[in-house]
Amino acid sequence: MGSTPINLLPGLSVPNPIARRPVETLGRIGPLEVRLARSAGEVRQAQALRYRVFYEEMAAVADPATLVSRRDRDAFDRICDHLLVLDHDAPEPSRFGRPRPRIVGTYRLLRQDVAEAHGGFYTAGEFDIATLLARHRGARFLELGRSCVLKPYRNKRTVELLWHGIWSYVLQHGMDVMIGCASLEGTDPDRLALPLSFLHHHARAPEPWRVGALPERRVEMDRLPRDAVDAKAALHALPPLIKGYLRVGASVGDGAVVDRQFGTTDVLIVLPVSAIAARYVNYYGTDASRHAA
Repeated sequence: MGSTPINLLPGLSVPNPIARRPVETLGRIGPLEVRLARSAGEVRQAQALRYRVFYEEMAAVADPATLVSRRDRDAFDRICDHLLVLDHDAPEPSRFGRPRPRIVGTYRLLRQDVAEAHGGFYTAGEFDIATLLARHRGARFLELGRSCVLKPYRNKRTVELLWHGIWSYVLQHGMDVMIGCASLEGTDPDRLALPLSFLHHHARAPEPWRVGALPERRVEMDRLPRDAVDAKAALHALPPLIKGYLRVGASVGDGAVVDRQFGTTDVLIVLPVSAIAARYVNYYGTDASRHAA
């Protein structure tokens, strides 16, 4: 990458200082640090956090191997980068007796070049993203997934650090588009008619970025007519993560998918870097310097 400029928004091009050096710490707020996992042990800690949130707190159904290991894991973990938020004021013992900072938040990041070298994106199991990739050949896609935060840390600081880490990673690797599945709790689309219909009528991706759920897994999102959707109530019903994506500038795909293993109904998030609201670029910094350590 060197010092190749990055085109962030129409008419805005900045140098890429992050790409000139290896990044360890991506940012800090007080005792909280955001960075990538540095070892297999830290990935296992992130998987244990995911298990605690998805299986113990939420409605995911564990198979025997997951129950025994008490970790949420799949084949994609070995090829992804794992973004972590760590609390240095809450150390935990390790196998070797040395305390280690507690992992309190995580995101899984998969770049297109890595995905294509190992069979594709996780998202392709639910949505027809092959057409999206073909339509934007030459753009560099980044898949976001497996996002979770430990309950006591679900606050502005932790979420801000996760977004800061993602923004730093996007700049470091010169990514153009972010995609990923985002979930609403529950597997009955009729009970989710209000938020799904709101997303369909008010947040669907424009045609160049629109992609549908796989036909064999698709459930319709337009379950209510547009004039029957109470936007305020629908926004209240949306998970904070999806509302956050929409605020930044993301849109959603066409159709949803029921994921019975995780007890969720998933929508596709599509966020071109060029669509990110300018206020967020300015807030985190065009060089991701706001929370730089």
